[in-house]
Amino acid sequence: MLQSLASNSCVRLIQSHKSTWYFASLVLGYLLYLVFGAVVFSSVELPYEDLLRQELRAIKKQFLQENECLSEERLERFLKKALEASNYGVSILNNASANWNWDFTSALFFASTVLSTTGYGHTAPLSDGGKAFCIIYSVIGIPFTLLFLTAVVQRIMVFSTRRPIMYIHTHWGFSKPLVAIVHATLLATLAVSCFFLIPAAIFSALEENWNFLESFYFCFISLSTIGLGDYVPGEAVNQKFRELYKVGITVYLILGLIVMLVVLETFCELQQLKQLRKMFYLKKEKPQDRLAILEHDHLSFTTVSKRAQQEDKTHPFVSVSTLGSPNDDPMIQ
Repeated sequence: MLQSLASNSCVRLIQSHKSTWYFASLVLGYLLYLVFGAVVFSSVELPYEDLLRQELRAIKKQFLQENECLSEERLERFLKKALEASNYGVSILNNASANWNWDFTSALFFASTVLSTTGYGHTAPLSDGGKAFCIIYSVIGIPFTLLFLTAVVQRIMVFSTRRPIMYIHTHWGFSKPLVAIVHATLLATLAVSCFFLIPAAIFSALEENWNFLESFYFCFISLSTIGLGDYVPGEAVNQKFRELYKVGITVYLILGLIVMLVVLETFCELQQLKQLRKMFYLKKEKPQDRLAILEHDHLSFTTVSKRAQQEDKTHPFVSVSTLGSPNDDPMIQ
Protein backbone atom coordinates (compact mmCIF):
# COMPACT_ATOMS: atom_id res chain seq x y z
CA MET A 1 0.00 0.00 0.00
CA LEU A 2 2.75 2.42 0.95
CA GLN A 3 4.73 1.51 -2.18
CA SER A 4 1.73 2.20 -4.42
CA LEU A 5 1.14 5.54 -2.72
CA ALA A 6 4.82 6.44 -3.11
CA SER A 7 4.83 5.46 -6.78
CA ASN A 8 1.64 7.43 -7.41
CA SER A 9 3.11 10.49 -5.71
CA CYS A 10 6.29 10.19 -7.80
CA VAL A 11 4.24 9.94 -11.00
CA ARG A 12 2.21 13.00 -10.02
CA LEU A 13 5.41 14.91 -9.20
CA ILE A 14 6.94 14.06 -12.57
CA GLN A 15 3.79 14.95 -14.49
CA SER A 16 3.33 18.25 -12.66
CA HIS A 17 6.93 19.28 -13.44
CA LYS A 18 7.18 17.70 -16.88
CA SER A 19 8.65 20.77 -18.60
CA THR A 20 11.31 21.05 -15.88
CA TRP A 21 12.40 17.46 -16.40
CA TYR A 22 12.49 17.97 -20.16
CA PHE A 23 14.60 21.10 -19.70
CA ALA A 24 16.99 19.27 -17.37
CA SER A 25 17.40 16.49 -19.94
CA LEU A 26 18.01 19.14 -22.61
CA VAL A 27 20.78 20.76 -20.55
CA LEU A 28 22.34 17.37 -19.83
CA GLY A 29 22.19 16.39 -23.49
CA TYR A 30 23.82 19.67 -24.53
CA LEU A 31 26.66 19.20 -22.04
CA LEU A 32 27.22 15.64 -23.22
CA TYR A 33 27.26 16.81 -26.85
CA LEU A 34 29.78 19.50 -25.91
CA VAL A 35 32.04 16.93 -24.23
CA PHE A 36 31.61 14.58 -27.19
CA GLY A 37 32.79 17.30 -29.59
CA ALA A 38 35.81 18.08 -27.41
CA VAL A 39 36.82 14.39 -27.27
CA VAL A 40 36.51 13.94 -31.04
CA PHE A 41 38.36 17.17 -31.92
CA SER A 42 41.13 16.40 -29.45
CA SER A 43 41.61 12.84 -30.69
CA VAL A 44 41.60 13.89 -34.35
CA GLU A 45 43.61 17.13 -34.26
CA LEU A 46 46.13 16.49 -31.48
CA PRO A 47 48.36 14.12 -33.55
CA TYR A 48 48.53 16.67 -36.40
CA GLU A 49 49.46 19.42 -33.96
CA ASP A 50 52.22 17.28 -32.45
CA LEU A 51 53.57 16.43 -35.92
CA LEU A 52 53.60 20.11 -36.90
CA ARG A 53 55.44 21.06 -33.71
CA GLN A 54 58.12 18.46 -34.42
CA GLU A 55 58.56 19.70 -37.98
CA LEU A 56 58.91 23.32 -36.83
CA ARG A 57 61.50 22.35 -34.20
CA ALA A 58 63.49 20.43 -36.81
CA ILE A 59 63.39 23.34 -39.29
CA LYS A 60 64.40 25.83 -36.61
CA LYS A 61 67.28 23.64 -35.46
CA GLN A 62 68.52 23.16 -39.01
CA PHE A 63 68.30 26.90 -39.70
CA LEU A 64 70.37 27.74 -36.62
CA GLN A 65 72.98 25.17 -37.58
CA GLU A 66 73.30 26.61 -41.07
CA ASN A 67 73.47 30.20 -39.72
CA GLU A 68 75.72 30.04 -36.69
CA CYS A 69 76.15 33.81 -36.61
CA LEU A 70 72.47 34.20 -35.68
CA SER A 71 71.58 33.50 -32.08
CA GLU A 72 68.42 31.73 -31.06
CA GLU A 73 67.23 34.77 -29.04
CA ARG A 74 67.43 37.09 -32.06
CA LEU A 75 65.59 34.54 -34.19
CA GLU A 76 62.87 34.23 -31.52
CA ARG A 77 62.37 38.01 -31.43
CA PHE A 78 62.15 38.18 -35.20
CA LEU A 79 59.63 35.32 -35.42
CA LYS A 80 57.55 36.81 -32.62
CA LYS A 81 57.34 40.14 -34.45
CA ALA A 82 56.46 38.41 -37.72
CA LEU A 83 53.72 36.35 -36.07
CA GLU A 84 52.22 39.42 -34.40
CA ALA A 85 52.08 41.16 -37.78
CA SER A 86 50.59 38.05 -39.37
CA ASN A 87 47.80 38.04 -36.77
CA TYR A 88 46.83 41.51 -38.04
CA GLY A 89 46.86 40.32 -41.63
CA VAL A 90 50.29 41.76 -42.53
CA SER A 91 52.82 39.38 -44.06
CA ILE A 92 56.57 39.87 -44.44
CA LEU A 93 56.77 37.68 -47.54
CA ASN A 94 57.81 39.44 -50.74
CA ASN A 95 55.03 37.87 -52.82
CA ALA A 96 52.37 39.07 -50.36
CA SER A 97 53.40 42.72 -50.20
CA ALA A 98 51.13 43.67 -53.11
CA ASN A 99 47.93 42.80 -51.24
CA TRP A 100 46.63 45.55 -48.97
CA ASN A 101 44.23 44.74 -46.17
CA TRP A 102 42.63 48.15 -45.83
CA ASP A 103 41.82 49.27 -49.35
CA PHE A 104 38.14 50.03 -49.96
CA THR A 105 37.03 46.56 -51.11
CA SER A 106 38.92 44.81 -48.30
CA ALA A 107 37.47 47.25 -45.76
CA LEU A 108 33.99 46.61 -47.20
CA PHE A 109 34.53 42.88 -46.80
CA PHE A 110 35.73 43.43 -43.22
CA ALA A 111 32.67 45.58 -42.40
CA SER A 112 30.34 42.87 -43.70
CA THR A 113 32.02 40.23 -41.54
CA VAL A 114 31.74 42.50 -38.48
CA LEU A 115 28.04 43.31 -38.98
CA SER A 116 27.13 39.69 -39.73
CA THR A 117 29.17 38.56 -36.67
CA THR A 118 31.14 36.18 -38.91
CA GLY A 119 34.49 37.72 -37.98
CA TYR A 120 37.14 35.68 -39.78
CA GLY A 121 39.92 37.25 -37.72
CA HIS A 122 42.41 37.36 -40.57
CA THR A 123 42.27 41.17 -40.52
CA ALA A 124 41.92 43.33 -37.42
CA PRO A 125 42.25 47.06 -36.70
CA LEU A 126 45.84 48.09 -36.02
CA SER A 127 45.38 51.53 -34.45
CA ASP A 128 43.61 52.51 -31.24
CA GLY A 129 41.29 54.74 -33.25
CA GLY A 130 40.33 51.84 -35.48
CA LYS A 131 39.64 49.60 -32.49
CA ALA A 132 37.48 52.27 -30.82
CA PHE A 133 35.55 52.89 -34.04
CA CYS A 134 35.06 49.12 -34.47
CA ILE A 135 33.38 48.95 -31.05
CA ILE A 136 31.05 51.87 -31.76
CA TYR A 137 30.36 50.66 -35.30
CA SER A 138 29.48 47.17 -34.02
CA VAL A 139 27.26 48.39 -31.17
CA ILE A 140 25.13 50.32 -33.65
CA GLY A 141 25.56 48.09 -36.69
CA ILE A 142 24.81 44.64 -35.26
CA PRO A 143 21.29 45.53 -33.98
CA PHE A 144 20.74 47.43 -37.23
CA THR A 145 21.75 44.32 -39.17
CA LEU A 146 19.40 42.15 -37.09
CA LEU A 147 16.55 44.57 -37.79
CA PHE A 148 17.39 44.60 -41.50
CA LEU A 149 17.59 40.80 -41.74
CA THR A 150 14.37 40.34 -39.75
CA ALA A 151 12.46 42.71 -42.04
CA VAL A 152 13.85 41.11 -45.19
CA VAL A 153 13.20 37.55 -44.01
CA GLN A 154 9.65 38.44 -42.90
CA ARG A 155 8.82 39.69 -46.39
CA ILE A 156 10.48 36.80 -48.17
CA MET A 157 8.68 34.26 -45.97
CA VAL A 158 5.31 35.49 -47.23
CA PHE A 159 6.15 34.69 -50.87
CA SER A 160 8.52 31.75 -50.39
CA THR A 161 6.73 29.76 -47.68
CA ARG A 162 3.34 30.90 -46.41
CA ARG A 163 1.54 31.63 -49.68
CA PRO A 164 2.78 28.51 -51.55
CA ILE A 165 1.80 26.24 -48.66
CA MET A 166 -1.64 27.84 -48.34
CA TYR A 167 -2.18 27.70 -52.11
CA ILE A 168 -1.38 23.99 -52.34
CA HIS A 169 -3.44 23.27 -49.24
CA THR A 170 -6.57 25.10 -50.44
CA HIS A 171 -6.47 24.26 -54.16
CA TRP A 172 -5.10 20.71 -54.14
CA GLY A 173 -6.52 19.57 -50.81
CA PHE A 174 -3.30 18.18 -49.34
CA SER A 175 -2.73 18.21 -45.60
CA LYS A 176 -1.11 21.44 -44.46
CA PRO A 177 1.53 19.81 -42.17
CA LEU A 178 2.51 17.43 -44.99
CA VAL A 179 2.79 20.27 -47.50
CA ALA A 180 4.90 22.26 -45.02
CA ILE A 181 7.35 19.36 -44.52
CA VAL A 182 7.75 18.74 -48.26
CA HIS A 183 8.14 22.46 -48.92
CA ALA A 184 10.79 22.87 -46.20
CA THR A 185 12.74 19.89 -47.56
CA LEU A 186 12.68 21.24 -51.13
CA LEU A 187 13.64 24.73 -49.95
CA ALA A 188 16.59 23.37 -47.93
CA THR A 189 17.75 21.28 -50.90
CA LEU A 190 17.60 24.31 -53.19
CA ALA A 191 19.49 26.47 -50.66
CA VAL A 192 22.23 23.86 -50.21
CA SER A 193 22.63 23.53 -53.97
CA CYS A 194 22.70 27.27 -54.74
CA PHE A 195 24.70 28.51 -51.75
CA PHE A 196 26.92 25.57 -50.82
CA LEU A 197 27.56 23.12 -53.66
CA ILE A 198 27.73 25.53 -56.60
CA PRO A 199 29.79 28.21 -54.74
CA ALA A 200 32.11 25.48 -53.45
CA ALA A 201 32.78 24.37 -57.03
CA ILE A 202 33.42 28.00 -58.03
CA PHE A 203 35.79 28.65 -55.11
CA SER A 204 37.71 25.45 -55.78
CA ALA A 205 38.24 26.66 -59.35
CA LEU A 206 39.21 30.24 -58.43
CA GLU A 207 41.39 29.47 -55.40
CA GLU A 208 44.54 27.61 -56.36
CA ASN A 209 45.15 25.84 -53.04
CA TRP A 210 41.54 24.91 -52.26
CA ASN A 211 39.91 21.62 -53.10
CA PHE A 212 36.16 21.05 -53.12
CA LEU A 213 36.00 19.97 -49.47
CA GLU A 214 37.89 23.03 -48.29
CA SER A 215 35.67 25.28 -50.41
CA PHE A 216 32.51 23.67 -49.04
CA TYR A 217 33.99 24.02 -45.56
CA PHE A 218 34.49 27.75 -46.13
CA CYS A 219 30.90 28.17 -47.35
CA PHE A 220 29.48 26.39 -44.31
CA ILE A 221 31.72 28.17 -41.79
CA SER A 222 30.85 31.53 -43.35
CA LEU A 223 27.07 31.18 -43.76
CA SER A 224 26.72 29.68 -40.29
CA THR A 225 28.57 32.81 -39.00
CA ILE A 226 31.20 30.66 -37.27
CA GLY A 227 33.99 32.39 -39.19
CA LEU A 228 37.14 30.59 -38.08
CA GLY A 229 39.30 32.51 -40.54
CA ASP A 230 41.52 29.61 -41.59
CA TYR A 231 40.19 29.94 -45.15
CA VAL A 232 39.59 33.40 -46.58
CA PRO A 233 39.10 33.87 -50.36
CA GLY A 234 40.86 36.55 -52.33
CA GLU A 235 44.06 36.44 -50.28
CA ALA A 236 46.17 34.54 -52.80
CA VAL A 237 49.22 36.09 -54.38
CA ASN A 238 48.49 38.05 -57.57
CA GLN A 239 44.77 37.36 -57.36
CA LYS A 240 43.08 38.46 -60.58
CA PHE A 241 40.32 41.05 -60.26
CA ARG A 242 40.84 41.05 -56.50
CA GLU A 243 38.63 44.12 -55.85
CA LEU A 244 35.71 42.75 -57.87
CA TYR A 245 36.23 39.35 -56.27
CA LYS A 246 35.98 40.82 -52.75
CA VAL A 247 32.77 42.68 -53.62
CA GLY A 248 31.27 39.49 -55.02
CA ILE A 249 32.14 37.57 -51.85
CA THR A 250 30.52 40.31 -49.74
CA VAL A 251 27.29 40.06 -51.77
CA TYR A 252 27.42 36.26 -51.52
CA LEU A 253 27.74 36.37 -47.72
CA ILE A 254 24.80 38.76 -47.27
CA LEU A 255 22.49 36.88 -49.65
CA GLY A 256 23.55 33.54 -48.22
CA LEU A 257 22.86 34.67 -44.68
CA ILE A 258 19.37 35.84 -45.68
CA VAL A 259 18.63 32.51 -47.38
CA MET A 260 19.86 30.55 -44.33
CA LEU A 261 17.55 32.56 -42.08
CA VAL A 262 14.61 31.94 -44.43
CA VAL A 263 15.28 28.19 -44.35
CA LEU A 264 15.60 28.16 -40.55
CA GLU A 265 12.40 30.17 -40.15
CA THR A 266 10.60 27.79 -42.51
CA PHE A 267 11.63 24.80 -40.42
CA CYS A 268 10.74 26.61 -37.20
CA GLU A 269 7.16 27.07 -38.45
CA LEU A 270 6.67 23.32 -38.85
CA GLN A 271 4.00 22.05 -36.49
CA GLN A 272 6.16 19.13 -35.34
CA LEU A 273 9.04 21.42 -34.33
CA LYS A 274 6.65 23.75 -32.55
CA GLN A 275 5.39 20.88 -30.45
CA LEU A 276 8.97 19.78 -29.78
CA ARG A 277 9.97 23.25 -28.59
CA LYS A 278 6.95 23.47 -26.29
CA MET A 279 8.25 20.46 -24.40
CA PHE A 280 11.16 22.51 -23.08
CA TYR A 281 9.35 25.82 -22.50
CA LEU A 282 7.67 26.99 -19.34
CA LYS A 283 3.91 26.93 -19.46
CA LYS A 284 2.33 30.35 -19.70
CA GLU A 285 0.76 31.38 -16.43
CA LYS A 286 -2.51 33.30 -16.25
CA PRO A 287 -2.17 37.04 -15.70
CA GLN A 288 -2.64 38.29 -12.17
CA ASP A 289 -5.60 40.44 -13.09
CA ARG A 290 -7.42 37.52 -14.61
CA LEU A 291 -6.69 35.42 -11.54
CA ALA A 292 -8.05 38.17 -9.27
CA ILE A 293 -11.25 38.40 -11.32
CA LEU A 294 -11.72 34.65 -11.24
CA GLU A 295 -11.13 34.54 -7.49
CA HIS A 296 -13.60 37.40 -6.96
CA ASP A 297 -16.26 35.72 -9.09
CA HIS A 298 -15.74 32.44 -7.30
CA LEU A 299 -16.01 34.14 -3.91
CA SER A 300 -19.20 35.94 -4.94
CA PHE A 301 -20.72 32.75 -6.29
CA THR A 302 -19.96 30.79 -3.11
CA THR A 303 -21.38 33.61 -0.94
CA VAL A 304 -24.65 33.68 -2.90
CA SER A 305 -24.86 29.90 -2.79
CA LYS A 306 -24.39 29.85 0.99
CA ARG A 307 -27.08 32.50 1.49
CA ALA A 308 -29.51 30.57 -0.69
CA GLN A 309 -28.84 27.41 1.25
CA GLN A 310 -29.42 29.20 4.57
CA GLU A 311 -32.73 30.69 3.33
CA ASP A 312 -33.86 27.28 2.15
CA LYS A 313 -33.15 25.84 5.57
CA THR A 314 -34.93 28.61 7.51
CA HIS A 315 -37.92 28.92 5.10
CA PRO A 316 -38.48 25.55 3.53
CA PHE A 317 -42.10 26.43 2.55
CA VAL A 318 -43.73 29.63 1.45
CA SER A 319 -46.41 30.94 3.84
CA VAL A 320 -49.93 31.65 2.65
CA SER A 321 -49.83 35.19 3.90
CA THR A 322 -47.04 36.03 1.58
CA LEU A 323 -49.18 35.02 -1.34
CA GLY A 324 -52.06 37.34 -0.34
CA SER A 325 -55.77 36.65 0.09
CA PRO A 326 -58.19 36.36 -2.84
CA ASN A 327 -59.99 39.48 -1.75
CA ASP A 328 -56.85 41.49 -2.37
CA ASP A 329 -56.81 40.59 -6.03
CA PRO A 330 -58.37 43.41 -8.09
CA MET A 331 -59.48 41.04 -10.82
CA ILE A 332 -61.66 39.05 -8.34
CA GLN A 333 -63.07 42.26 -6.95
